[in-house]
Amino acid sequence: MPNTEIINGGKMKSKINCNIIEILNLSDNQLVELSKKNVLSLSLEEMKSVQSYFKKLKRNPTDVELETVAQTWSEHCKHKTLTGVIEYSEEKNGKKSKRKYNNLLKETIFKATVELNKKWCWSVFKDNAGVIEFDSKNGAAFKVETHNHPSALEPYGGSATGIGGVIRDILGVGLGAKPLANTDVFCFGNPNTKASQVPDGMHHPKRIAKGVVSGVRDYGNRMGIPTVNGAVYFDDGYMANPLVYCGTMGIIPKNMIDKQVKPKDLVLVVGGRTGRDGIHGATFSSVQLDKESDVSAVQIGNPIIEKKVLDTMLKARDLRLYRGVTDCGAGGLSSAVGELGEKTGVRVELSKIPLKYEGLSPWEIWISEAQERMVFAVPAKNKKKILEIFKKENVEATFIGEFTNDKKLTLTYNGEVVADMSMEFLHDGVPKPTRPAVYKIVQEKKQKPVKFNGAKLLKSLKAALSDLNVCSKEWIIRQYDHEVQGQTVIKPLQGNGIEVSGPGDAAVIWPYASVKGTKKGIVLSNGLNPQYGKINTYKMAASAIEESLRNAAAVGANIDRMSVLDNFCWGNPNKPEILGSLVRAANACYDMSKAFDVPFISGKDSLHNEYSIGGKKYSIPPALLISAMGVIDNAANTVTMPFKQKGNKVFVLGLTRNELGGSVFAKINKISGGIVADVYPKESRPLMKKLYEAINKGLIEAAHDASEGGLAVAISEMAFSSQLGVKININAIKTEGTLTAAEILFSQSNGRFVIEVKPENEKAAAAIFKGSSFAEVGVVGADKVIFESAKEKVKIQAKPEELLNSWKNTINW
Repeated sequence: MPNTEIINGGKMKSKINCNIIEILNLSDNQLVELSKKNVLSLSLEEMKSVQSYFKKLKRNPTDVELETVAQTWSEHCKHKTLTGVIEYSEEKNGKKSKRKYNNLLKETIFKATVELNKKWCWSVFKDNAGVIEFDSKNGAAFKVETHNHPSALEPYGGSATGIGGVIRDILGVGLGAKPLANTDVFCFGNPNTKASQVPDGMHHPKRIAKGVVSGVRDYGNRMGIPTVNGAVYFDDGYMANPLVYCGTMGIIPKNMIDKQVKPKDLVLVVGGRTGRDGIHGATFSSVQLDKESDVSAVQIGNPIIEKKVLDTMLKARDLRLYRGVTDCGAGGLSSAVGELGEKTGVRVELSKIPLKYEGLSPWEIWISEAQERMVFAVPAKNKKKILEIFKKENVEATFIGEFTNDKKLTLTYNGEVVADMSMEFLHDGVPKPTRPAVYKIVQEKKQKPVKFNGAKLLKSLKAALSDLNVCSKEWIIRQYDHEVQGQTVIKPLQGNGIEVSGPGDAAVIWPYASVKGTKKGIVLSNGLNPQYGKINTYKMAASAIEESLRNAAAVGANIDRMSVLDNFCWGNPNKPEILGSLVRAANACYDMSKAFDVPFISGKDSLHNEYSIGGKKYSIPPALLISAMGVIDNAANTVTMPFKQKGNKVFVLGLTRNELGGSVFAKINKISGGIVADVYPKESRPLMKKLYEAINKGLIEAAHDASEGGLAVAISEMAFSSQLGVKININAIKTEGTLTAAEILFSQSNGRFVIEVKPENEKAAAAIFKGSSFAEVGVVGADKVIFESAKEKVKIQAKPEELLNSWKNTINW
């Protein structure tokens, strides 16, 4: 770029490598073109707001100023869709209704949390992560982020910086939490896709999957943080646009949850150097993918630097050497410094920022998303001491500016002003868009009665166990260190050994190293089923919430101390039908949060997940990941999934309904129609409370939730992971109405558990579950896994190792 005159206090002063951008006299079309050309991802209305602001200043903006606005106002940072105005129209049974949302987030998800008003929710929706009470002196923090577009372009780097970024979110909550565990959930295209079917310019789904897994593995393992919980989902709709959810949980002292940045505090940047990697990452996430997408928007990670930053900053935290901290994520320093200085104002000298190499212009330095950087607000008196701490571990730390009391963002380069804007305009000046949203509720109909003989049922069971969305993910899980730090009580895989194991429902962390003398534990789980979203996004969201809680309850979580996080991954919200499906899901979040008495504490949305092939645009199947975190009084009072002993009795908790819509069974047998599983909080919440009581009294030997594949898959997993057979009476399973054996075994009704109880504990367990659906259905100990229906005269039988092989051999890369 040519050298251009820079504005200083309204006057032209000198020449440096910074551009003045002509905007005052541009037409609407020219404003749109400017936004597109510079990857600003700003709408016409937003560009006109910028134009109006600088007209009042009687000058054009610098490129630094325009880029700063773009990052600050990006969908990634401002969540403009969820907080904007939505005019929603819904049609059901030929009747139409309308509703206007002035702020969808505040009127659904956040509203539920406010109304529940849990005193143990210490920090929600206002910092880098949500924080709940762990004990009277410590909080548990949890955040889940997405890194979808970068992972599509460069799978290894995109996913590595995804997990690295969410770790820094935990470091940046309050005055810093210590990371204790990571989670990961991925959505990929079918790995068996033929190369000829992969869109031009896109990676093969199998390559994406391998790269993403490797990136999360290498970053998490090298950070010394265990990866303890997750899921993997495959669908053709994610072929060119994978979803990469990364989460981190940490522990933080209660007296360090609040930040207090004050004028005259110094701005300190710590960690990695700044380069051109990740430029426009925040705005890039708001545009569609195609074969021309720029890989330079993907950041480059270095976990060793971040590990050193982690260790040293916690030392500085404990010495109270700083008053505020946040991470450099989307938007780089422009977002991090801007957020810390929003209430005060800040002045930064860009030439002081350490660079990886020469040649960066001021705007590139300011918005670069180079990784492993944290920004601190440090009282001047602590300047020397905090530098000494970082120097001891060879962590680069540089003071680059000062917080002011003028409520302005002032940036200089070699002493010359390159940006001068009010914080009010930056943070509150973005116009609220008004978007139309429509949704037509399609009446679901039951499929024709499904009657299979024993041979066909066994074939369906093996096919379900082999299905990509049910089968073993050991190839992925065993690459992760899930035991580092030595605090993981319940791990992702459970069973008799490395070769014989099955999928756990949730993870349990006992943070004894961080909280001396504690017996308490932290439960982490998740719920996700995009298949339901293709039919009914309300039920998809409701099911995800209920499944996350059910998974936690299966290991011994207390439903009264559970919290949840939402992560929406959707297509283009400018399309009314896509936005309408998002509104439906958000309403389900409100309804389920209130019904289960479980608050949301944090969340994130990733929109514009679509890609272009041959000029045609494709949106991903909508996906809502619900991550759950809870606190239990004793980490030892938990159970795992495998059967434990011959002679023990097997019970099914919860009612089975004719709900095969969107199920694994319907997919593998090409059954059309069917009812998508609904959620019945008045049944399932009391059941979860009773299960918690029974587990705490030592009455339950094993517990497992029934989800994908239904009861047949859940019971098979409990059997093959223990190498113990089981005999199940299909007709003893409680149902709503009359169901066939196939429908009972493979329905994906929510709210159900399979539990194992010793004969001597049966009466005590029955007393606890009185009033809920509680049915004795079988006994552990046969040589085979047997499902039998006397009514239909059908019988399934297979050896546990036979079913284990079906489950294990699909993903064995």
